[in-house]
Amino acid sequence: MITRALLERVFSAASIERWNDCPHPAVFTELGKQGHKMVIAWVLGCHEENQGHAVDWLTLIEGGIFEFLHRVVVTDIRPPVFHKLMRNRDTREELNDWVSRNLESELAGLPGLFARRFREYHHSQVATLERRILQAAHYLATKWEFGFILHWSAGMYGIEQTQQEIESPIETIDLVAAREMLLAPKSSKLWRFVSLVGQLTFQKRWAQTPRIPQTSVLGHLLFVAVTAYLLSIEIGACPRRVYNNFFGGLFHDLPEVLTRDIVSPVKASGLGELIHHYEREAMESRFAPLLPQPWYEELCYYTEEEFTNKTWRKGRGTLQRHKGDIPKEMNQDEYNPIDGQLIELCDKLAAYIEASASIRLGIRPQALEDGKRGIYERFSSAILYGYPAGRLFDLFNNDSD
Repeated sequence: MITRALLERVFSAASIERWNDCPHPAVFTELGKQGHKMVIAWVLGCHEENQGHAVDWLTLIEGGIFEFLHRVVVTDIRPPVFHKLMRNRDTREELNDWVSRNLESELAGLPGLFARRFREYHHSQVATLERRILQAAHYLATKWEFGFILHWSAGMYGIEQTQQEIESPIETIDLVAAREMLLAPKSSKLWRFVSLVGQLTFQKRWAQTPRIPQTSVLGHLLFVAVTAYLLSIEIGACPRRVYNNFFGGLFHDLPEVLTRDIVSPVKASGLGELIHHYEREAMESRFAPLLPQPWYEELCYYTEEEFTNKTWRKGRGTLQRHKGDIPKEMNQDEYNPIDGQLIELCDKLAAYIEASASIRLGIRPQALEDGKRGIYERFSSAILYGYPAGRLFDLFNNDSD
C-alpha cells in the first residue's frame, strides 16, 4: 500500500533547492529537475527506438523513480562529495545500503517486491541502455539549469571549476540524440523541445495564493507521474498502461508552457471549450514542428481529454472513451489503455497535499482551505478498479487541525 511517508518523501523534493550557493534568477528544485530529467528520458528513449534499439520502458521509468528517491535521501551531501563517494566501490556500497535501509519502511508495502528491486538497482553497475538514457537525461537537465546559473554567476570565484565539472561528462555520453543536443543545441529541434518544456519550472502553482512551499508546474507533473505509476502497479495495470499513466501524468499539463496555468473555475466556466481549442492550436504550432509526427501524436493522446479513460487499438479502430473503469479484457498492451481518471485523482492529490503542507505550516489563506475541502469532498470516497484510492486523501485530512 502507498503510505503517507512515501508521498511526503516525493513531495519533499519541492523544498530541496538546487544551486543555493550561486545567484540564480529563479528557484530550481529537485522535484522540478527530476521532472525535466524524465521528460528528456522520454525524448532519448523514443529516439533510440527510432534507431531500432529496444527500450524497456518499465525498467526506465522504475529506474528514474529509484534514482529520484535515492537523490532525495542523500540531498544533504554536496554533489562533488556525493560523486566521490559513488566512485569508490566500498563507500558506494555503504551509502546505497544506508539509503535502502532509510526507505525500507516506505517501500516495503508496494507490490512486486519494490523495496528489493530498489536495493538491487543501486547495487548493480550494469550499463544497460535504460541506465545510459537516464544518465544522459540527468546530465542534460543539469546542463540546462546551469546555463541560467552561469549567466548570473559570471565572475564569481569558483564558477569556472563548476563549469568544467558540468562539462566533463560530455565525452562519456554516447547516445546520438543526446550528443546532438549537447554539441549543436541551436540547430537541434529536440533541444528546443526540451528547453521549452523546461520553462515549466518557472511557472508556479496556485500563483495568486500565498503558500509554502511553492511548487512549479514541472515539479507538479513529476509528482503526478510518480503517484500515477504507484497506483498503476497497485491495480495490476499491463505494461503499456503503466507507461501511458506515467507519461500521461508527466505531460498532462504540457499546454501550460504555452498558455500558463489557468485556474479550475475558469476552465469549468463557459470559456472551457475556447481554452481547449486555443491549447490545441498552440500545441500544433509550437510542439508539432519540433517532434516526429508519431511522438507528437502520443503527446496529444496525453494532453487532449487528459482526464478521460481511453483505449485505442492503433490501426485497428477509433479511440474509445470509457466513462467508468476500463474493462478488464482491455487491460492489454494492444489496446493502449490510459487511465485519465486515475491521473486526475493524482493531480488532485497533488493539490490536496500542496494545500495541506501550507496549512500545516501556518500559511492558510481561504483559497487553500476551500480548495482542500472541495477536493476532499469529491475524491475521498474514490475507488479505482477496487482499490480504495480515496484513502490517500484521508492520510492528510487532519493537517488543518
